[in-house]
Amino acid sequence: MRILKGLFGKVDQLLTGRRPVDDELFDELEECLIQADISIRTAAKLVDTVREESRKKRLRESEQIKESLKDILKRILVSGADATLAEPKDKPTVYLFVGVNGVGKTTTIAKLAHRFKSKGYRVLLSAADTFRAAAIDQLEIWADRVGVELVKHRPGADPGAVVFDSIQAAIARGIDAVIVDTAGRLHTKSNLMEELSKIARICRKALGRDPDETILVVDATTGHNAVNQAREFAAAVPLTGVALAKLDGTAKGGIVVTIRDELGLPIKLVGTGEKLDDLDDFDAEEFVNALFET
Repeated sequence: MRILKGLFGKVDQLLTGRRPVDDELFDELEECLIQADISIRTAAKLVDTVREESRKKRLRESEQIKESLKDILKRILVSGADATLAEPKDKPTVYLFVGVNGVGKTTTIAKLAHRFKSKGYRVLLSAADTFRAAAIDQLEIWADRVGVELVKHRPGADPGAVVFDSIQAAIARGIDAVIVDTAGRLHTKSNLMEELSKIARICRKALGRDPDETILVVDATTGHNAVNQAREFAAAVPLTGVALAKLDGTAKGGIVVTIRDELGLPIKLVGTGEKLDDLDDFDAEEFVNALFET
């Protein structure tokens, strides 16, 4: 995740050197964290925790505060087994991808299909975004480019039927992974969110279990709006994690901390470029260290 280097530049500058630890420092630190796209609530919580640790450990210099902050960020971002994307295990393993239009969802799906195929898995893409004809065509282009199978219906068809047929086809063909593309639903449209819930129920009917992963794709450059989207989607379907697309020099990075802290959702995948190989597993320690690099 070298592309993230220095995204907490102002925080790093504030805490570099031998500046005394006082209330003014903590106030400026909270302001810098908010400017780095961390929510007001999470920023206040971070500063309160750093302040408490500095009191207990008798930290006297800003460099010590920086190391304390890095440790706290890593504790927030690191979790158990849920932090990594499930590998294809039970045939077929189903990955449901959700998110609004324009966040990079279809590209993320193609990158994941490429990753799985490179590991020797058989992959099928499910074109359940029937709302736009162009979405079906786009997914078909990616399927051909990556060299994986595709199940599609006509534009305007029932997305649930596409998902059901995709799972049945995967069972019949011995497919390892089914990756489902859904319409770019606006998180303010309750009827579309209900349709998404229906797709999840159809997965349960066809598989006898929930989708193995339900991943929300958000655009890292949209800041707090992405957090609001995550809240809305989590209310419609049981999300298992987040894929951050476009986490490059235009993003400030704080959204990662806010999503994990306020919503309890692990960041599982990170898109760092336009190429098919530009999809990384999220590494909390590497991420935090990169934020403070200069």
